[in-house]
Amino acid sequence: MGSRLKQAGLRSALSALLILAVALAGCGAKNDNGNAANGTENGAANGNATTAAGDNGGTASDADKLQEIKVVLDWTPNTNHTGLYVARDKGFFEQHGLKVDIIQPGEAGADTMIATGAADFGVSYQEGVTQARIQGVPLVSIAAVIQHNTSGFASPAEKNINSPKAFEGKTYGGWGSPAEPAVIDSLMQEDGGDAKKVKIVNIGDSDFFTATKKNIDFAWIYYGWDGIEAELRGEKINMVYLTDYSKKLDYYTPVLATNEKMIAEHKDTVEAFMAAASEGYRFAIDHPDEAADVLIKAVPDLNADLVRASQKWLSPQYQADAPRWGEQKLEVWTNYAGWMYDHKLLDKQLDAEKAFTNDFLPKKEN
Repeated sequence: MGSRLKQAGLRSALSALLILAVALAGCGAKNDNGNAANGTENGAANGNATTAAGDNGGTASDADKLQEIKVVLDWTPNTNHTGLYVARDKGFFEQHGLKVDIIQPGEAGADTMIATGAADFGVSYQEGVTQARIQGVPLVSIAAVIQHNTSGFASPAEKNINSPKAFEGKTYGGWGSPAEPAVIDSLMQEDGGDAKKVKIVNIGDSDFFTATKKNIDFAWIYYGWDGIEAELRGEKINMVYLTDYSKKLDYYTPVLATNEKMIAEHKDTVEAFMAAASEGYRFAIDHPDEAADVLIKAVPDLNADLVRASQKWLSPQYQADAPRWGEQKLEVWTNYAGWMYDHKLLDKQLDAEKAFTNDFLPKKEN
């Protein structure tokens, strides 16, 4: 999978600009049941769906009444998604009255599918939700999958790129998002560097390892996947983490999201989903080895060694210093949206309080 995992998340700032206009049109073209107007079989929970759980996300008493819902991933399965697979395959969703189909987004993209009701829930990113809200698309983040931003700029150790200032004279391999030069410039300003001295090249779908063996000096990755893969390969890399240079870049990536219609009309379903998902990620935090095995069994094409090593590294990052898994802070949303606005990535300021909610998280950790 390589750096394509990075692209799935960090490309969202660009993809949101390209596809969320379509999502907005879709949101205005729903039928009365809340499904996309084209009648797609991927439609969200509608008015005829069985209410599967009580007001507190309780357990359904009759297995025949399981409510079928769709959860769309942002990219091919990886350890960002382990809690969802655990919740499905350990029966947590079923215990809360849900039968969950985990699907991949295809060309439409996860944000579009969530916004239009083609999926009930999905994996998104704070930057994607922010772009959506600015354009009037009613996405809402309902949980932070990982508490802190674990992404950064990676480079082979022999390049001696140990700080943003060292980007000067180097070639960056990206995918054409306007967020990329803005982030590079922001970090370099903090470190006394000049972003005009960085060459930016679009590497498309090339992964980090392939690109840096050619003409690329550094790229943007998630350490929990590409960084761990580098460790397994025995390839030493240097990391320049965004959060080491700017608190405003410590945003939630990824998040679980739904749309305002689901929250307004199917609150019980959202509560049930979040109760089970929380149990799944809590299990992955407490039992990383067993959780990795669940993901490997569910997606046997994945590199089992990479999944296990990634899960061991990532499991403590899910909750980190938060009082419970999934917790989101208003400060994080306002900080990053303010940064995006200051760097002309947004046309107007975000109403951050409407972009996320903690209301569906379990009140206490088990």
